[in-house]
Amino acid sequence: MAEQWDDEGAFEDEADRLVGEVDLDERNPFDLSKALEGAALDELNPSVKRFELHAEFTPGGDQPKAIEKLISQLENGQERCVLLGVTGSGKTFAMAHVIQKLNIPTLIMSHNKTLARQLHQEMVGYFPKNAVEYFVSHYDYYQPEAYLAKRDLYIDKELSINERIEQERFAAVASLVTRPDCVVVSSVSCIYGLNPPETFLEYHVRCAVGQVIETSDLLRELIELQYRRTTTDLNRGECRVRGEVIDVWMPSRDDPLRIVFDFDGIKSIQICDPVTWDVLDELDEAWIHPKEFFMTSPERFESALESIETELNARSKFYAREGRELERYRIEQRTEYDLEMLREIGHCQAIENYSLHFDGRERGQRPYCLLDFFAACANQFHGNPEKFLVIMDESHVSLPQVGGMYHGDRSRKESLIEHGFRLPTAADNRPLKIPEFQSLVPQMVYVSATPGERELRHLCEITGQSLPKGLEHATSQGGAGPADRDKKHPEAESMYDMLQTIEGIAKMELRPTGLLDPEIEVRPTAGQINDLLTEINARIERSQRCLVTVLTIKFAEEVAAYLNRMGVKAHHLHSEIDTIERTEIINALRHGHIDVIVGINLLREGLDIPEVSLVAIFDADRQGFLRNERSLLQTIGRAARNQEGKVLLYADGFSPAMEAAIRQTLERRQRQHANNVALGITPRTIVKALPVMGDTTDELIAGTTTGGDGSRRLIAKKGGRKDGDWAQRLNLGAGSWASASENNNSSIGKSNSQLESSNTGQSQPERSASERSELLTELRAEMETAAKSLDFEQAARLRDRIYEIEHMNEE
Repeated sequence: MAEQWDDEGAFEDEADRLVGEVDLDERNPFDLSKALEGAALDELNPSVKRFELHAEFTPGGDQPKAIEKLISQLENGQERCVLLGVTGSGKTFAMAHVIQKLNIPTLIMSHNKTLARQLHQEMVGYFPKNAVEYFVSHYDYYQPEAYLAKRDLYIDKELSINERIEQERFAAVASLVTRPDCVVVSSVSCIYGLNPPETFLEYHVRCAVGQVIETSDLLRELIELQYRRTTTDLNRGECRVRGEVIDVWMPSRDDPLRIVFDFDGIKSIQICDPVTWDVLDELDEAWIHPKEFFMTSPERFESALESIETELNARSKFYAREGRELERYRIEQRTEYDLEMLREIGHCQAIENYSLHFDGRERGQRPYCLLDFFAACANQFHGNPEKFLVIMDESHVSLPQVGGMYHGDRSRKESLIEHGFRLPTAADNRPLKIPEFQSLVPQMVYVSATPGERELRHLCEITGQSLPKGLEHATSQGGAGPADRDKKHPEAESMYDMLQTIEGIAKMELRPTGLLDPEIEVRPTAGQINDLLTEINARIERSQRCLVTVLTIKFAEEVAAYLNRMGVKAHHLHSEIDTIERTEIINALRHGHIDVIVGINLLREGLDIPEVSLVAIFDADRQGFLRNERSLLQTIGRAARNQEGKVLLYADGFSPAMEAAIRQTLERRQRQHANNVALGITPRTIVKALPVMGDTTDELIAGTTTGGDGSRRLIAKKGGRKDGDWAQRLNLGAGSWASASENNNSSIGKSNSQLESSNTGQSQPERSASERSELLTELRAEMETAAKSLDFEQAARLRDRIYEIEHMNEE
């Protein structure tokens, strides 16, 4: 070997080359073929592994024309499409038909976790035999690192990770790299950094029944994947050896794998219950992914450390030249500490700030993200990395949100870098810029009941249409390019007029159920609370629900508290209530545990509650974001799923936004009524199955799951707030309705003990023996419910309260 080299040091130069210059830069980050070696590739062919849509109904109303139009545009290579669908027109159903027809991996983006979970539930119902995954931020609480220079205040990073959502993120990535029939419902989290797909798959274990391998060899491979060996109880990310059996629990699964060996190799691969270890299913082969999202080779690791040290030296010299000794001391102290931690334990608290070095990227180069996994999936199974689809739900909110993520992150990082808390490359750990996002998406469908100016302009640019004056102030290329004007054109058309003139929009304005847009009535603000209370009581008598939208958090809480004092079961809903609790509040409204929700900006897009027949909007004539034309139309649409839907606008005047929203709603209502008369359709309220309180989906978010025998077990740490507000003290918060049923009297309308559990220090009113007996029965039921929900602290408090009541007579 050495004889092939000359005497001028070529051999030494080649040997001294960094690994990153040889293998790491030459590999294809979208190549999944190595990871799929040994898999049954014929069964993963898209022509075999197709999307199978399961639905009880066929498309109706405007759905067939809209679906046909979208499919035609996408199959002809149109890069951007717009689907305008009014509330209740079946936009999700139309999405499912488009996905089935195109039969390519699809990413559905939503602007918040609540609606993403709702979309995920619906898609799971439509595609039960395909991979429908959920990918959102896995933080229950996240305080990013920051420095406020004016106050000389450094804020350290604090976070709390929801293990269940982390598991679902793993499941989404694992599905994308192993099968072609994937639908991933995601929040804006999909534009944040991940390792390249090939790096994630560079380390994996594929084992199959009959494979010749020793127990020790498989165990060694699992340890290399960062799995921790244990000899006691098995948790996620751990493996265990007992004789000729290896148990391994992947982070993406609810249940562990048991791999049984015999003299010839692997005898069986079983999916087991993590408590009883009963066999739930048997597999022919299993693909075991790494324990961590971020994996790197030893060579790349060493190369990254050297690169970090080089950057640190350069930054330290820069501060020395500038005479900024404090910043020089900061950067040297913090970075050297991180380097020491990386060398000793392979991890440090702020490791994400060094992602550029570990990824081997150049300065300014975008990070890899979930979209790269879609490109890898499309390339592997369809032969083209652009053979995937993105559907942006509620695009008028989601698209601006995508555009704003980078700028918020950049502003925070610049302060840290300037004052010596982080190296300059920390800025390269960032979300995608909007031009990068648009360039990565080959085809996208903007879906909304009220499309924004950016989406409409992008459609005009893609299809070569002339630009209306009302869109000249909007940024071009879907937010990636500049606008033609700084301000809106003085002769700009209204949104309604532009929607009529722009061609190529797939519209769904006629509902399959024949439902009309709701009636609208404008009432003065004088005496509005009493007037609203009268309307609410009328709806309660008919077992219907109500939504009230206001402008401030304080006013929302005050209105909800007042309605409760007046005997109405009400709850507020705003941004200070965590994601899981919001879902429970909405489910409780549908069940009738509460009758009214008072909210601000959360009672808008995607809220699917057919029981709601009344929507009240306070301060409807105010000018601003919460009362512009789009916001009013979205809020009005919440009453469009009930045949008795009605909207009350409390205002003392008419704003332009009010006039536009009322005009558009009435015009649609007339066309919908004419269509019903022509076709003989009788409007009927949407029938939608009630969510099961405490069902499997909600439990997955909360960190529990239900076994086949109905028993519940804790599988991850439960998220949510530790402290509460007045609503939680009334048992109106997360978990209060988790086990509600017809035989359970713990709903807030029937409860006699809502205030007592938090006021045990105060004197209680005298009760008769029958009242005391009824109260004890109720408290015991609540105690059992809390214990079954694994809320042992609440169960203990109820136990103590029961003891006090039982011993009242003795005192």
